[in-house]
Amino acid sequence: MGRFRLRDVIYFLAILSLGLFLAGWTIITYLAILSNIRDLPSAFVSVSTGILVGFLIVLLVRYLVLVWTSFAHHFESLQFDEKMKDQVFTPSVTILVPAYNEGASIEAAIQSLLEVVYPDLEILVINDGSSDDTFECASKWAGAYRSATVRVIDTGVNVGKAEALNVGLENSTREIVVVMDADSRLEPQSILKGVAHFINPEVVAVAGNVKIINRVNFLSKLQTLEYLIGLNLVRRAQGYFQCVNIIPGPMGFFRREVLLELGGYESDTFAEDCDLTLKMLARGQRINYEPEAISWTECPEDINGLITQRYRWTRGILQALKKNKSSFFHIKKSGFVNSFMLWYMLFEAIAWPIMNIFGNIFFLFVAGYYGAINLLLLWWLILVLLDMTGALHTITFEEEELSLVFYSVPYRMFFIFGIDITKVLATFEEFINVGMTWGSIERRGRTAKK
Repeated sequence: MGRFRLRDVIYFLAILSLGLFLAGWTIITYLAILSNIRDLPSAFVSVSTGILVGFLIVLLVRYLVLVWTSFAHHFESLQFDEKMKDQVFTPSVTILVPAYNEGASIEAAIQSLLEVVYPDLEILVINDGSSDDTFECASKWAGAYRSATVRVIDTGVNVGKAEALNVGLENSTREIVVVMDADSRLEPQSILKGVAHFINPEVVAVAGNVKIINRVNFLSKLQTLEYLIGLNLVRRAQGYFQCVNIIPGPMGFFRREVLLELGGYESDTFAEDCDLTLKMLARGQRINYEPEAISWTECPEDINGLITQRYRWTRGILQALKKNKSSFFHIKKSGFVNSFMLWYMLFEAIAWPIMNIFGNIFFLFVAGYYGAINLLLLWWLILVLLDMTGALHTITFEEEELSLVFYSVPYRMFFIFGIDITKVLATFEEFINVGMTWGSIERRGRTAKK
């Protein structure tokens, strides 16, 4: 980064033009649907179509807001980088790496930390009672290095990620705590870029930029696109308002004193990172996003692993929202923006996947039963165009692979539909309180994009 580039201005004008095109296309879609439903005999069809068109308009507004605010965040990031050029700000940092059965990836993770550019790091690897060779692999790296010290702590028995992090927190000695997953790899500049935000005393935490490293098959590339437009685009927009709603496990920065005030992590949800972030938002605290604090992580490479992961994420987020439900109405304490973000999370967790599934099934029904296949095509086309807009937007900023844009078609038509079905089923099971376990995903120790 470093300065505002001409290509960014040109790009933004292109995105703005595309946004206006999409707005016009939505109006055309709306008029086309209205003209078609007059010929359909069912009142249910007419009402449902009206609701879905309304939902489509909400999606359009959401995408345009995301594009605008994420661009504003990008511009602010450039200005912030210019400001920090002439300042030396390197608070003391402890990196916590909880590890459970991560023998295949832990050494690469530690090695990536030793390559991080920072004057003095304390690296704490917390072996959470692993049954494999995680502790032995990590212990090989214990010791003092040129700009870092590596310590390995063993909990003895498996206490869970939240409690393992608390053990690390208790043993940490530095001002800023950085949390990363054992299967992650950090870019050398990640720590410097992330901690720079703490020069503002009001910032209590910073979310990093999580990217997928194992782009080895069709499924993993779809997840790569999902991380870009479903997570990083949203975090850029949230970063503009300093209200990021989930600090990701692979890359999060915290003021140690704030973590201690909150009592550390709690293990009564399956999304301890979301739970912790919601507590901060409820207190009206500021959480930034740093796109250049990059952490590479492994994603599931098969359907079973993906479903297991998303099932856990969904139920964990719902558990965290339910646990912090009293915060939804404490606008005076949390502030309007933070309170809105809590409600937005609830909308995305429940209403969004239900409406997407309903829309796909409904238009398939209308196309098959009434022969109105044009309604189905219009519905899918506008959603694909929105996804392509978000993909182009984020890929440009992050200098990612342009070929990912073309995955927008299967991403919308198959991938997201399957993910939303998983979310709805997980929501139902959470609602009726079905028991669940943490689950596991096979790690292959990928160290480079393939």
